Amino acid sequence: MRAMTLDRSSLLITVAPTGAETSKADCPALPTTLEELVETAQRCEAAGAGMVHLHIRDAAHRPTLDQGRLRESVVALKEATDLVVQLSTGGSVHDPLEDRLKVLDAQPDSCSLTMGTTNFGDDVFLNPWPFVCDLYQLSQERRVVPEFELFDLGHVTALHRLLDTFGLPYGGKVHVDLVMGVPGGMPGTADALVAAVAALPAEVTSWSATGIGRSTLPVALASLSKGGHLRVGMEDVLTLAKGVPVVHNEQLVTRAVELGRMAQRTPMTGAQTRELLGLTG
Repeated sequence: MRAMTLDRSSLLITVAPTGAETSKADCPALPTTLEELVETAQRCEAAGAGMVHLHIRDAAHRPTLDQGRLRESVVALKEATDLVVQLSTGGSVHDPLEDRLKVLDAQPDSCSLTMGTTNFGDDVFLNPWPFVCDLYQLSQERRVVPEFELFDLGHVTALHRLLDTFGLPYGGKVHVDLVMGVPGGMPGTADALVAAVAALPAEVTSWSATGIGRSTLPVALASLSKGGHLRVGMEDVLTLAKGVPVVHNEQLVTRAVELGRMAQRTPMTGAQTRELLGLTG
């Protein structure tokens, strides 16, 4: 029996507004400029989000890990909101590993840390073990709280290995996000979620789940039923229903809040999210 206890009264809603896969040309509503990101973050915070997961775009709306833009975005969002600011260290599947390590130079509150390589549609999302170890140790040194992103059960096993080897992250809390429904990863089903949660290390103090595309609602409902948290956003899904496009990330946060309300879960503020992740004190 695992020792993890869950707070079944509160709900962390993370919003992932942009991602690196969808183009601005294909989805004009996607927030890609700094002004759009700030406006999106403010509206999503007002709707009930506690953390924002950021991918950055350049002037041509293409994915970038440019240090200037990363720093500018972190500063702007910290000034404009009380959200926990989490930078993606995955970037685009084409970004070099050395550039992904430098993401922490932008001083986010949190960073994503994917626990292994996975097929990502027709591409390969490369996360070799030495890179995972380097990024984790760097997050400990820089006092950045990692969110361990798990795309498959093998990634759960790798998380056991990482914690056994290098100890707890900065802040002493272990927060996990199950990324489900990616072609090449674990399916976005209740059965897969239950299996992944059952295998999590005892050190895990909180976890959320992300359902990609059509798996968004099944994963959200399964996560709520198991006491988990939610990540939503236009990085992961672009429709509210068949033929109904998302026009603003706020809609997805609002829907998550309503699902949480039915499960008797209250959205966490940024301050409560910091406590959950070990960012206080």
